[in-house]
Amino acid sequence: MSQNPAFARPELPKRFYKSVAIVEIAGGSTVELDGRPIKTPARKPVRAPSRAVAEAIAAEWEAQGERIDPGTMPMTRLINTIIDGVLDDPEPVRAEIARFAETDMLFYRAGDPERLVARQRERWDPILDWAHDRLAARFVLVEGVMHVAQPEASLAAVRQHLAGFSSGFEVAALHQATTLTGSALIALALADGRLSAEKAWSLAHLDEDWNIEQWGADEEAMALREKRWQEMRAAAILLGRRP
Repeated sequence: MSQNPAFARPELPKRFYKSVAIVEIAGGSTVELDGRPIKTPARKPVRAPSRAVAEAIAAEWEAQGERIDPGTMPMTRLINTIIDGVLDDPEPVRAEIARFAETDMLFYRAGDPERLVARQRERWDPILDWAHDRLAARFVLVEGVMHVAQPEASLAAVRQHLAGFSSGFEVAALHQATTLTGSALIALALADGRLSAEKAWSLAHLDEDWNIEQWGADEEAMALREKRWQEMRAAAILLGRRP
C-alpha cells in the first residue's frame, strides 16, 4: 500500500559540504563547512562557548552521510535552540527549572516491594543530602504520586542557587538535563560536579531499570532512551561535565 504523501516524512537534505573545521572566534569557537561558518535556523552565527562544545558540533556534522539528519545532531540542535531562543532572555527557562523542583522525581517514592524502596533510598537519598549541604534545602518525601507541597524556604534556596547560573548556555543545558531526568536536583548535582552524566542518567532511570529487571526491555523504548541519552550527553558537555 502506498504511503499518503501528506504523512510522508520530508526528504532529508543532501550533504552539501566536504570539510568540517573548528575555528576560534571571539568568545568561543565556531564550526565551518568548506570554510563557511554554520548558522542557526534564524540565520544567527553559531558560537560555541567552549572547545568541547565545538568539537561535539563538528563531530555531528562530520558524521553525516549522504543526507543530513538533524535527529542525529543533539548538540547542534541544542546550540541552535539556545542562540535563537534563550540567550536574549534566559529567565523564563530558569523559572521553569525552579518549578520542576516543586515536584521533583526524587520526592516520590515506592511503597513496595522493599528491594525497590531500599534501592531508591540508597541511591536517591545522597542527592537530597547534597542538596541540604550545598543549598541548605530540605525536602518532604511521600509514598506514591500524590502531590506534596515543599517548604517555601527550600524552593527559595533552589531559586537562589539557579540565579548563580548567568549564562544562557548553562541555563538551557540545565533545563534540558532537568526535563530528560525529571529532576531539577539531579541536573543541579550534575552541574555542580556531584554526579557524572552517566550516574545522573542511571539515577533518573532507577524505576525503569527495576521494571526491566522484572519484565525485560522493550526494544523500541530502549532505542528512544538511547536517543535521549545522546541529548543528555550534549547537555552535560555544555555544562562542562564530560560523560
